[in-house]
Amino acid sequence: MSRNAKINTLLLLLVAALAVLPLALGLGEGKEEPFTGADAQAETAIAELKPDYEPWFSPLYEPPSGDIESALFALQAALGAGVLAYYFGIRKGRRQGAAAAGASGAVAPDASAQS
Repeated sequence: MSRNAKINTLLLLLVAALAVLPLALGLGEGKEEPFTGADAQAETAIAELKPDYEPWFSPLYEPPSGDIESALFALQAALGAGVLAYYFGIRKGRRQGAAAAGASGAVAPDASAQS
């Protein structure tokens, strides 16, 4: 197995462990919503510490349910991943194109006109 394959396998196992260990160890037991996001936990903590707190602003759009909110978040993450993948794909393609042009001995048009 090559070095890259070993690293990829190790990273895949690490990601799987991060996903499974909290469930296997029961870290969310005893809570109404065991794996809520940081926003909900912060909101709960603020309400406990200072009940008369007024938020500075309100959301532009409040989804009708938590399922729709999760779907919109997943869509946002997918679009971001798509943009990043496109950018890195374009970069790699340009690099490979430049390497192929350099390896084939192609001369730039301006360089041939100067001699």
